[in-house]
Amino acid sequence: MTEQFVSHNVEETYEFGRQFAGRLAVGALVALEGDLGAGKTALVRGIAKGLGVQDERMVSSPTYVLVQEYPCTLPIYHIDLYRMRHPGPELADLGLHEMLAHGVVLIEWAERAEKHLPRPFWRIRLEHSGLEERQLTISRVE
Repeated sequence: MTEQFVSHNVEETYEFGRQFAGRLAVGALVALEGDLGAGKTALVRGIAKGLGVQDERMVSSPTYVLVQEYPCTLPIYHIDLYRMRHPGPELADLGLHEMLAHGVVLIEWAERAEKHLPRPFWRIRLEHSGLEERQLTISRVE
């Protein structure tokens, strides 16, 4: 089943993430896909708020550190694959399975390693559909 959501601005993308967090539990993996500036990090901020992060300003793209952990009701592990050369093996080296055993994993640029992601997982594709408007496509990959 695929769902569609249109976000008219960054606040609506954030709010969608906050509400989407209610679907997540320990072991959930969310693959975030989309071009630069599509709103992946804004979505992560909303999910983090929905899972209880005290200050969503601490949420930033982990492009240079690869993984950031946020203390929430469920720990969030935020991974960015943008700069990884071999994302499949590197995910294993980062301890993906251990992260999933303890919390929720959110992966930006997940399309770079999709065949290496453990199933099932959520896929959220963000696409520009206007200056601020985004089309979000949400699906479950089994």
